[in-house]
Order: sequence, then C-alpha cells, then structure tokens
Amino acid sequence: MHVRGVIWLLGVLSLFYGSSMLLPTLIALVNASGEFWHFLFAACLTLLIGLLSVRYVGEQPRRLTHRDGFLIVALAWVTLSLLGAIPFLSIGVCGSVVDALFESASGLTTTGATVLSGLDTMPHAILLWRSMQEWLGGMGIIVLAVAIMPLLGVGGMQLFRAETPGPVKDKLTARVTETAKVLWYIYLLMTVICAAAYALAGMNWFDAINHAMCTVAIGGFSTHDASMGWFHSSLIEMIAVFFMVLAGINFTLHFAVLNNRFSLQAYWRDEEFRAYIYILSVVFVVIAMPVWWSDSDELHHVLFNVVSVATTTGFAVSDYSQWPPGTNMLLFVVMFIGACAGSTGGGMKVIRVLLLFRQGLGEIRRMIHPHAVIYTKLGEQTVEADVVQAVWGFFVLYMVCYLMIAVIVAMTGVDLLTAMSATAACLTNTGPGFGHVGPADNYAALPSAGKSVLMFAMILGRLEIYTFFVLLVPEFWRK
Repeated sequence: MHVRGVIWLLGVLSLFYGSSMLLPTLIALVNASGEFWHFLFAACLTLLIGLLSVRYVGEQPRRLTHRDGFLIVALAWVTLSLLGAIPFLSIGVCGSVVDALFESASGLTTTGATVLSGLDTMPHAILLWRSMQEWLGGMGIIVLAVAIMPLLGVGGMQLFRAETPGPVKDKLTARVTETAKVLWYIYLLMTVICAAAYALAGMNWFDAINHAMCTVAIGGFSTHDASMGWFHSSLIEMIAVFFMVLAGINFTLHFAVLNNRFSLQAYWRDEEFRAYIYILSVVFVVIAMPVWWSDSDELHHVLFNVVSVATTTGFAVSDYSQWPPGTNMLLFVVMFIGACAGSTGGGMKVIRVLLLFRQGLGEIRRMIHPHAVIYTKLGEQTVEADVVQAVWGFFVLYMVCYLMIAVIVAMTGVDLLTAMSATAACLTNTGPGFGHVGPADNYAALPSAGKSVLMFAMILGRLEIYTFFVLLVPEFWRK
C-alpha cells in the first residue's frame, strides 16, 4: 500500500476543498459581515494542511492499487468532514464540536440532516457553504459510484446496460479521469439550468443557486427553516420535482442521451430507469389516495414529498409525518430503496432491489420446476451468480448495520420511533425522518452520543457499506 501516495492525494483534495472556502469568504467580505475572518481562517488552515500533505508528508504516487483507492475514498469523507466543520465551529453557529461535525458530515454526504435553526436570518456565507458542501459531495458520490465501487462488484455500475454504440460505453469506463470530467460537465450543466429555472419561477438568485446545488446533489439543505414550503409556489415545487427525479437517474444515462443528440430512448431502454419511474409513480398513487380522502394535504405537496423522500433528497413543503400512518410506513420503505446507481441519491439503489426481486422470483420458479436451469436477468443481460451473491450479501449487511445502529442510538436515550427513523434517514442519506427528526423538526435535540453514531451512519451509507468493511479485513493491510 502506498501510504505516502494516499496522503498526497488527500492533500490535493484538501487544497481543492480549501480553495472552495474562498467563495463564501468573498461573500462575507462583500456583505461586510463578521464571518469574513472566520472563513478566511478556515480556508487558510485547510489550504495549509493540504500544502503540508502534498509538499512534505506525502509523495505523488506513480501508480495506485485498488486497496489505495478504497482507503482514499474512506479517508476522504472523514477528512473533508472534519475540515468542513471549521467554519461552523469558528463562527459559532453550532453549539458544540459534535454539532459542527454533524452539520459538516451531513452536508458532504448529501444527507441534509441539520442541527441548525433560524436559517432565514443566518449569514449568506454560512448558507452558501452548507450548499456548496452538498454540491461538492454530490459530485464525489457520482465519481465514487462509477469509478471505485465497481471494483468491489456490488456498486451497481457493473450492471449498467446502456444500449448505445460500443464507443460510448468504452468512453465512460476506460479512464477514471475522463469519466470524472464528463460527469462534472453534466453535473454543472444540470445545476446551472436548475438555478435558472428556480430564478425564473420567482426565487431570488441567492436562493436559486443554493437550492439548485442542493437539488442536483439530492442533498436537501435549504436557506429557510420551512425548506421549499417557504416559497408557497407550486411552480417551484414542480421544478424541484423534475430535477430531483433527473438527479436520481444514473448519470451515465444522461451522457448516453446527450451523446445521441437528446434521444430519450436510452432512458427507457434501461431497466433500472423503468423500475425507478414505476416505483415513484406507484408510491405516489398509493399515498395520494388516503391523504386526499382525509384532506391531510394537497396533491402537489404529496407528489413533492414522495419524490423528495424516494430520491433521498430531504426537501419538504409540508409535515408528511402527519399523514395517515400507513403512508408513513410506505415512505419509510422507499427511503431504503433510494435512487438509481450512479446518481447522487442514497439508499440501497433501485438496481440492487430490482435484482433481489428478480432473483426471488427465480427461486419461486425453481421450486415449481426443480430441474430447470433458471438465470437471473436484467433485460437481456444474464447476471452472474457471484454478482447476485454479492448483492444479497450487501443487503444483509446493510440491514444488520441499520438494526445495530438504531439500537445504539436508542441506547443514548432517544425514543424508539425517532431512533429507527433517524438511523434510516442518515444511513440512506435522506435527512428528515419521523418522530422528533421529522420535516417540522431537526436533529438539534438529540444527545451528542446519538449524533456521533448518526454521523458514522451517514458516512457508512455514502461508502455503501462494503467500502468501509473491506478496511476491517486483516488481509487488506497485508503486503
């Protein structure tokens, strides 16, 4: 393992991260607010740490192994979460170190769980930094899903089947640097269009840019305590719904569509995309009926909240925890399913759930026809047995982690409903849950021990379980 090479790359990430802090520093300077010196201090400290790591401690690697890649990814989320907490702690908007780390980790992992209140009057520099953390983290998630996770065999990208000419797929998978560059362009373009749409719908430019970054990142941070409900605009809500759905799609499909001159056939030919749309549609219809009959909420609010939870975004326009109990249970389930592989969304990913469902149907058929040779397929592609086993292992490990973390959170003094929903919301990177962490509340009242455990859940969910546990295997560290 190239330890100095790992340190060097973490230093490069720190330099990039510190440079990004200069933008909210500039905003604080323009607004002549007291946060300028705090942000300048945070930026300089982060840049100094990065510079020392690159220049004196680390060494530019000539080549990196798969093990180096896993270690870099795991340490990057932790390191950048620590550095991102410096502005929150320095300015004093968070009451403790744990709160500052929680807010930073939540932003970087695009979870959207917050301990802050009074966002409507909070300095613009802080609000912009929260949104930037989610936006930067969202891009990191895509690169992780496309470039790193397939090496473990359970990332979902190895199941991606874009029915486009061969060179397109080769261009997307041949080199990590080229992949990252292409996806950055798509991500940036989507953010710009989303911000312009919000502005045209009535948001001021500051709100539009912040909400666009958090929408495309499927993060859910807002510049207002009431989240998207503050605007009281059905047009803004529908724009958000469109871009949340779009950001929850495999980004390689977006590339395929752009490469084929905006031909939408690449979307519909992908089985994961079809399952994704079916799930969103069915869940909306099933939830809308009892909510409408009971006059609990308006239909466009139902659509917004369903898409927000199902894509693990975390925006809210009303308190969906007050809907009929059965609807909350269904929201809880789709929270675990999440968005598509290769997107900025969280959860277990649609393609894994689809594969498990198909494999389960195959087992039922095998019981009826014991001697038949039955393959698990996604579209016309036969899925290898080792991939199916890896996904089953992922599912079991995911649920075991969820139960263990929920028990630990409950042991810190949190009631059972809040503990279970908070753990689900953080592990799936959704943000708001139910109970005392619902869309009308936040995580500020939770004990520090509980927040610390939930921070671990956020990062564990973003690393998609296996990337963390592979570091615990003794063979990983042997030469």
